[in-house]
Amino acid sequence: MKSTHKIIVSLALTALLVACSEYQPIDTPTVITPVKSQTQSKPNYVPPINPVGQRTVEDIVQIYGVNATRKLNTYFAKAKVSFPPKEITLVALKQEKKLELWARDNAEFRLIHSYNIQAASGVAGPKLRLGDEQVPEGIYRIEGLNPNSHYHLSMKLNYPNEFDLFHAAQEGRTEPGSNIFIHGRAVSIGCLAMGDETIEELFILTTQVGAENVKVVIAPHDPRATPLTTDSAQLPIWTTELYANISREIHALSTTVKSAQSMGPQAILH
Repeated sequence: MKSTHKIIVSLALTALLVACSEYQPIDTPTVITPVKSQTQSKPNYVPPINPVGQRTVEDIVQIYGVNATRKLNTYFAKAKVSFPPKEITLVALKQEKKLELWARDNAEFRLIHSYNIQAASGVAGPKLRLGDEQVPEGIYRIEGLNPNSHYHLSMKLNYPNEFDLFHAAQEGRTEPGSNIFIHGRAVSIGCLAMGDETIEELFILTTQVGAENVKVVIAPHDPRATPLTTDSAQLPIWTTELYANISREIHALSTTVKSAQSMGPQAILH
């Protein structure tokens, strides 16, 4: 009986991991469409929520919107940035297992909040092929939202992007992989698993800002602490260009903050 129980548990865990892999892309994103409020014409009307598996983005806003927005408002108020902002940039640091939320209204970008990454497989270095279990590195956009993810909620990245596809073609790599998500829960193969509460906040924020105004920068580690280098012989030669692009994006976010801090407290307040 004990042996049978172990086998069942093992199979369950295997299924959970495989479900996030590229071999079974269950997290097909939903096309993002504007969420229309039905309360404008019927103030007392509460639209029904579809059952799990048939939920829409609007359903998710109805379920988690109030609580997530309340927490987001607190973060933005503390950072003195209007909510919702005009643009956001998510900076994922693989080694530190941190995801920074940066945003701007009519001024410069400011750090709004820092989240813990619950799980991110692989090592330092870009994603190269299907099944290598690497979290990609680069500059990405949100391609779609999935309100019916097996990992609570998920946001699909546009990996492989033009940079990834160009270098894959140059090297004859025909299967660079796909289906990379930022999602809930705490297990992942090639994705960024953020936990359920965090993905609720990020999902709701994206619906309010618009996916076209969300940038995602993924780095092997924080280049503000240690420069990104390509010393390893295992890294492709083009990683030097990739890391220069990533570093430039992250340093650009931090430069305005440092400039304000160097001018004193009054500069930060205004």
